[in-house]
Amino acid sequence: MKVLVAVKRVADYNVKVRPKSDGTAPDLNNVKMSINPFCEIAVEEAVRLKEAGTATEVVVVSLGDKACQEQIRTALALGADRGIQVDTDAELQPLAIAKLLKAVVDKEQPDLVIMGKQSIDGDNNQTGQMLAALAGLPQGTFASEVKIEGGKANVTREIDGGLQTVALNLPAIVTTDLRLNEPRYASLPNIMKAKKKPMDVLTADELGVEVAPRLTTVKVEPPAERAAGIKVEDVAALVDKLKNEAKVI
Repeated sequence: MKVLVAVKRVADYNVKVRPKSDGTAPDLNNVKMSINPFCEIAVEEAVRLKEAGTATEVVVVSLGDKACQEQIRTALALGADRGIQVDTDAELQPLAIAKLLKAVVDKEQPDLVIMGKQSIDGDNNQTGQMLAALAGLPQGTFASEVKIEGGKANVTREIDGGLQTVALNLPAIVTTDLRLNEPRYASLPNIMKAKKKPMDVLTADELGVEVAPRLTTVKVEPPAERAAGIKVEDVAALVDKLKNEAKVI
């Protein structure tokens, strides 16, 4: 069984990102970049499937300029077998990403696609669902457990009321939630081995996909600073302020 994993290059989750002075975009100069945390969970799940003997090959794909090869190599060091970079300098939005991934899926014909439920930069939570719709494949989103049995993927997913388990005919799309697993750290020997693992480079033109952005960012600004709280002497004073100052009751 071949598993395809999508990974995205984002600012490290420990970094406090600030907007540029002109407010056009986040300032990523000299900022540490990493694999999106949800994508890292997806890589870990694919590697575990391989270690269990369920998967025979794990292929990692990332979209972007040459810099994203760093994240592909990290995924290879975590246990993936080979990488694919779709080289583009365009600002990639969810629909364009889904179309590029669909073209890769058509080319690779994986039995299972695992990807993060969302990226921590855009927070759109759209790409997995769009890819499933474009590819005409069943989807299991917000997965907290994945089991492959009898040609089906049994996915336990987190919903508002608790947990829901769905059985998906393979091939299928699965998006990962935080509780699916805890990603491992890459060892130094595996980091060295990852440098020799194969990586293909494709372009959007080769895949026949138009990636021009459909949305325009008007402005990027930090959230408003939270005002300091106050202490009140009794419940009557609290009710008075909620009613007359905050005007919430």
